[in-house]
Amino acid sequence: MTEAPYDRIRTLNDRFRRSFSGGTVLVTPGIRALPEDQQAEVLHAVRSFTAFDPGNDPYGEHDFGSVEIAGQRCFWKIDAYDLTLTEASPDPADPSVTRRVLTIMLASEY
Repeated sequence: MTEAPYDRIRTLNDRFRRSFSGGTVLVTPGIRALPEDQQAEVLHAVRSFTAFDPGNDPYGEHDFGSVEIAGQRCFWKIDAYDLTLTEASPDPADPSVTRRVLTIMLASEY
């Protein structure tokens, strides 16, 4: 049985988010301004995030989350681009035509 596209996207997003491998991870200036121990906590919280629900994951792709570290609300978001990073991926379920970008930011930077 073939995996549905959204299942494959979720698998690829989870693999990337947990490992920070297979794409680009961008950390905003607000996150970089946090003390190093808090930065490490944010990265760990993003990697271990499991609180997906219909409110933050309506399509079941595990591409967004929100965590709170030391009173700071942080967002993370995975976007799927084409290989040149200039347009959306033509098929986010196909890693041969997709480059994932994970952005981690303070909610106040959104």
